[in-house]
Amino acid sequence: MKSIRTAIFGTGFMGRVHLEAIRRVESVDPAAIAGRNLEAARRLGVGFSIATVATDYREILRDPLIDAVHICTPNAQHFPMAKDALEAGKHVLCEKPLATSAQEGQELVALCAERGLRNCVCHNLRYYPMVQQMRRMREAGELGDILVVQGTYSQDWLLYDTDWNWRVETAAGGPSRCMADIGSHWFDMAEHITGLRVASLCADLQTFHPTRKQPKHSVETFANKLLGPEDYNETPIDTEDFGAVLFRMGARTRGCVTASQVSAGRKNRLSIEIYGTKSSLAWDQERPDELWAGHRDVGNQIFVKDPSLLKPAARSYADLPGGHSEGYDDTFKQVFRRFYASIADPATIPEYPQFVDGLRQLTILDAVLQSHKTRRWVDLPLEATAK
Repeated sequence: MKSIRTAIFGTGFMGRVHLEAIRRVESVDPAAIAGRNLEAARRLGVGFSIATVATDYREILRDPLIDAVHICTPNAQHFPMAKDALEAGKHVLCEKPLATSAQEGQELVALCAERGLRNCVCHNLRYYPMVQQMRRMREAGELGDILVVQGTYSQDWLLYDTDWNWRVETAAGGPSRCMADIGSHWFDMAEHITGLRVASLCADLQTFHPTRKQPKHSVETFANKLLGPEDYNETPIDTEDFGAVLFRMGARTRGCVTASQVSAGRKNRLSIEIYGTKSSLAWDQERPDELWAGHRDVGNQIFVKDPSLLKPAARSYADLPGGHSEGYDDTFKQVFRRFYASIADPATIPEYPQFVDGLRQLTILDAVLQSHKTRRWVDLPLEATAK
């Protein structure tokens, strides 16, 4: 089988995560790296035995031997890079959020349809085995009718005003930070598991640090806590540290979620609870191999991941036997495996989130920002609420 040659745009935390996961996918060859800092790109290239590096990603797009690209750069660069890559005839896998506005997302979705190219937005957190088990249990009717969906995505890496990352800057990250960065993961998972769509919402956002101390040198994601207090510039901040959203799914189902990057002790806790008329399920990303099932009239249960005990449709998302943990890095492998399988076989039906799913989250995000600004409930467009 001919190897699929792919390129990575971005040399930071996510670029390295993607490179490591690509190495785990059969018949895919990471062949080029683009980064704004040539020396950083070269170091990454040497580490992964990739000879082709560039500071201008368009040089790589001109290479006819490159089949696909991964976009792992700051959010504001997603739209122009994805557009250029699609116009160059490349398949595109883009980190979320897909763009910084729904209008940009719509343009990319239309371009994908026009060019007939494979496209994926990296909502990888769908791909934990126990998340897929939740979805399949719901599909089997084991939860009954869903009444309540609730949870949180809580982190602490931006708790202090000395914590800094490009995501706090509107110019680099877009008009939303916390809800765009981690709230989008939660909403994507909630809709994926339940099969329902958010129809309306009411949001409240809060910036606890109106100014932050910006280091005078670049800081890699999650590494800021290792810095000392010296050599900062006091910088105004207009992106949120926290968000809370009430929402409705259809006529009956109700939900609520908080997203926080200032919750001390919570390193990366996506917690989701689904309450139905028959039973309930709860899952926590900090304990990814466990799934809680709740019942009214009999004892509750905790299931530990074991492929042989998963629903048949969830089994292929777990590669290791029971008792062998599968975590964050494995979710990328599962997404990438399915993305590249669809490139290798044009008849394959995509089993991964596509740009239209990225547009879906941008539509929800627009509603969150509008609701917070107007201090009222906002209805999502009808075309964005269809199953």
